[in-house]
Formats: sequence, C-alpha cells, structure tokens
Amino acid sequence: MGAAMACQLYLLTPPRIDADFPALLERTLAAGPVAALQIRLKDHAPSEIEALARPLVTIAQAQGVAAIVNDDPALAARLGADGVHVGQEDAGYAQARAAVGRQGMVGVTCHDSRHLAMRAAEAGADYVAFGAMFPTVTKTPKTSAPLDLISWWSELFEVPCVAIGGITTDNAPAVIAAGADFIAVSAGVWSHAQGPEAAIARFSELLP
Repeated sequence: MGAAMACQLYLLTPPRIDADFPALLERTLAAGPVAALQIRLKDHAPSEIEALARPLVTIAQAQGVAAIVNDDPALAARLGADGVHVGQEDAGYAQARAAVGRQGMVGVTCHDSRHLAMRAAEAGADYVAFGAMFPTVTKTPKTSAPLDLISWWSELFEVPCVAIGGITTDNAPAVIAAGADFIAVSAGVWSHAQGPEAAIARFSELLP
C-alpha cells in the first residue's frame, strides 16, 4: 500500500461466517479488484478463529489480495498473512510490527483523531484508519469521523488512509472524492441487495 494512488477497495469479512463462506469469498474477490481483505471474525470464539481464517488467507493471497488479520499479531504471523490491523485497545504498534516483521503491513485504527493518526504514522504504520464515516450495522462505532478529516490527511501526509464505517455503494462517492486511499467495506458488500458479487462490481465502477 503506497501513498498518492487511486482509491482502492478494502474488504472486511462478516463478523460471523459459515462453512459456505470460503466459496462465496472466492467468487466475491473474483468479481472485481480488491486490494485487501481484513479477516475480522468478531462473533466467533477465539479458539475457532485460526481454523476459520486459514483458508481465507489462502484464497485472498491466491487472488493477489493482501490478507490482513484483525487484532491478533501472533495469529497473523502464524497464518503467513500479509499484515495485521490493530485498534487502540489491541496490541500496540511495536508488538504488531515485531510479529509481522518489516515486510508485513501494520494498520492502526485512529477513530476521528488527528493526534492518534500522526502518532501511528510517525511510529511506522503502513496505513491509518478513520471512522466511522457513516452509521454502521456491523459494530457500534466509538467515534464519527468527518469527511474533511480524510481530505486533511490526504493533502498533508504520505501514509495512506483507510475510511471505514457504514460505507455503501450509495455513499462511497463522497468518501472517494474526499481523498481516501482505501474504502473499507463489510455490510456494504455482504448485505448488498443484489449480493456481494454485484456489490464488488458496482464498487469497481465507482473507484477511479
């Protein structure tokens, strides 16, 4: 993930998946360009996640999609994932970097905070994530991030920013126009009225 590029799609898994999900993921990733897949299985017991995540990493990487594990740097390392995403309450940046190494990606949730984002970028984060951009059904957001935060960041900083939270095919154009490097989408794909493949195809039309 480098700076100053056209906006790309960053897909998150649903919080809960079933046995059919790997096949659905494969079809969905084939429906249009996806830069990264964050494996975020919040509604599964920690003991289940490694076995569920392993095939998802394989599927993503086979399609040239970066596989990023949410919250757990040690798991990311064990799975051979491309990176890890950490929140402010999860493992710290240093722990995440130590687990995935210099070649791995580390992304950091920065909510609506310029200070947290600057601190993460200074530490060496590969991207910072701002949100929630819009009301979201996937989780109860701690903060709401304005579009001008995205614009401010993209004008001043080289480190890419990910906009997350409630992004759909309907409201994505405003986030793209604000200068986001990545739009992170979960329910906007998996709960799309025409299905996930149609959602990916529509997002790919919106992205420059």
